[in-house]
Amino acid sequence: MLIRLGFEIRYRFPQATPMLVTLNLHDSRRADVAIAQELVLTPGVPLHQYHDGFGNLCTRFVAPAGTLTLFTDAVVRDTGWTDDVALGAQQVPVYQLPDDTLVYLLGSRYCETDKLMEQAWSLFGNTPLGWGRVQAICDYVHQRITFGYEYADATRSAAQGLEGGRGVCRDFAHAAIALCRCMNIPARYCTGYLGDIGVPYDASPMDFSAWFEAYLDGRWYTFDARHNTPRIGRVLVARGRDAADAAISNTFGVNTLESFVVWCAETTEATLSPRS
Repeated sequence: MLIRLGFEIRYRFPQATPMLVTLNLHDSRRADVAIAQELVLTPGVPLHQYHDGFGNLCTRFVAPAGTLTLFTDAVVRDTGWTDDVALGAQQVPVYQLPDDTLVYLLGSRYCETDKLMEQAWSLFGNTPLGWGRVQAICDYVHQRITFGYEYADATRSAAQGLEGGRGVCRDFAHAAIALCRCMNIPARYCTGYLGDIGVPYDASPMDFSAWFEAYLDGRWYTFDARHNTPRIGRVLVARGRDAADAAISNTFGVNTLESFVVWCAETTEATLSPRS
């Protein structure tokens, strides 16, 4: 299947301001790109790209004073399959975990394992090891937190999200990640595109989505505590310990976000004709 995706984001700056964005598709999906108009800035400014410590493709530049628009439009190929489900996937003992997974057992900016450790073991200490435990965590977070775009708060942590009982997709991901880590299951934050493919259409404005991956049986599996069901057509942009490592943008000065439009939907043509 083919998926058309992209964004148009407009900022206003009172003066020239350094900016760092993580908006390109993750390298793991680059081979799936059928056609693309890569990141375009209007007005144009020099760009510098690099890969961060988590393998994300980052772009840095200095935004000029005035209005700046960031734009990308692409068509990517996708298998059309739902997220993998492996009910028998087992938890890997900590002493057998690969070195590069250990960082995803530790507390981080939005996933404060120290605050949730006792609660996690009281809730999930008797659940089946492996897939069943991660799914029990997803079920709990899905039931505990109410989704609403009006509940967005860039400073809310996993513990605060569980206590307050409301949030957006990143809050569901942070809560599940923190609880998995408390149970010695490596878990990492993911952000990217997720359109209404294979599910009823949602009239709410499109946004980037957040989910997480848990390390079981020697590989990473996708989980989504917000939707709590396998989905079709996830297209990864970035991964990290939490949202701080995978922020779509960081601006190092005063600015105003004037417009934010994201699109992601199944298409039948590998073309970039104007969107309807």
